[in-house]
Amino acid sequence: QVQLVESGGGLVQPGGSLRLSCAASGSIFSINVMGWYRQAPGKERELVAAITSGGSTNYADSVKGRFTISRDNTKNTVYLEMNSLKPEDTAVYYCTAQGWDSDYLTFGSWGQGTQVTVSS
Repeated sequence: QVQLVESGGGLVQPGGSLRLSCAASGSIFSINVMGWYRQAPGKERELVAAITSGGSTNYADSVKGRFTISRDNTKNTVYLEMNSLKPEDTAVYYCTAQGWDSDYLTFGSWGQGTQVTVSS
């Protein structure tokens, strides 16, 4: 089993910044893709950003230029630096990871979610 634990959410004013972290632990052989999704009240969960083990990134159009995803492969950790936050960024942010466990079986895991609220 692979577990993901997120941290770093909270309340921030519009224009402010937050940094989310997500650490993977358990029977991990290799993690291919790590990413962040978010879900606002009454809306579907949407991809925010993703990053491969080689460092290739993908962003939602709504966050390009404001959010930066990065990862530390030695720590199995992914980060999401969020700048110039807007009220519409308010959501529960979920970490996700896909890869292979120690039995060389594929896995896909989700974190429990962390609340980000952008409000004055």
